[in-house]
Amino acid sequence: MANREQIGEQICAARKALKKTQKQIAEQTGVNKSTLSLIENGRFTGSLDILERYLDAVGLTLEVTPKKHQLPQWDEIESLFAEDD
Repeated sequence: MANREQIGEQICAARKALKKTQKQIAEQTGVNKSTLSLIENGRFTGSLDILERYLDAVGLTLEVTPKKHQLPQWDEIESLFAEDD
């Protein structure tokens, strides 16, 4: 699953592909331009309704998938516990 910054980057890219400004999306969705900026920068912690309105405006959708648990490779474990000299 993507983190908030990755989601924001994807939303920003979709908006730019549509050649729309944040101001235009704000007028279309009724969401404040500063809130749209927070979403794009991965700092948004507000309501799902607001995020869904923005996603809808740029042609994206939110999907929920089961979390995948994956163990790190042995080399990754060694690097986590390596001592700095």
